[in-house]
Amino acid sequence: MRRVRYCVAMSLDGYIAGPKGEYDWLIMDPEMDFGALWAEFDTFLIGRKTFETMARAGRSRMHGVEVFVFSRTLRQKEHPEVTIVADKQAQTVAALKKKKRGKDIWLFGGGSLFQSLLNKGLVDTVEVAVEPVLLGGGIPLLPPPAKQTQLKLTGHKIYKKTGIVSLQYQIK
Repeated sequence: MRRVRYCVAMSLDGYIAGPKGEYDWLIMDPEMDFGALWAEFDTFLIGRKTFETMARAGRSRMHGVEVFVFSRTLRQKEHPEVTIVADKQAQTVAALKKKKRGKDIWLFGGGSLFQSLLNKGLVDTVEVAVEPVLLGGGIPLLPPPAKQTQLKLTGHKIYKKTGIVSLQYQIK
């Protein structure tokens, strides 16, 4: 079965974006192989706020990747380059996971979407790149309310040049 992997960068104080959704604090480490990471996925799950930030930056199209945007306010006809999921979120993700063919599924940004799918038992791994910065506020990795979830460490790497620590956990 395909896995839903929440891969995200986070500040040391637990935020995935600044107070206005900004991500200018992210450090690009030359040691990180983003091409290899992207090659592990053929499907992206994105929350509305993350998608709108991407669209403003001209990055709403992703070639070779099927994109599902979870939103009750966006309209499909206005965003033909993606699939808008307004309801039946859990059923949509469960069906994607059961597809026999395909790579893993990247839960790409969106703390609220992560919280919703985690609470429904649909997230398989949490993979966090902890950035050496304190934001002091913003969008948390996991907004409340969320149930306690046990994790098992499956991998880690320290990027000494930038101070980024990559942690990979399987959900128990």
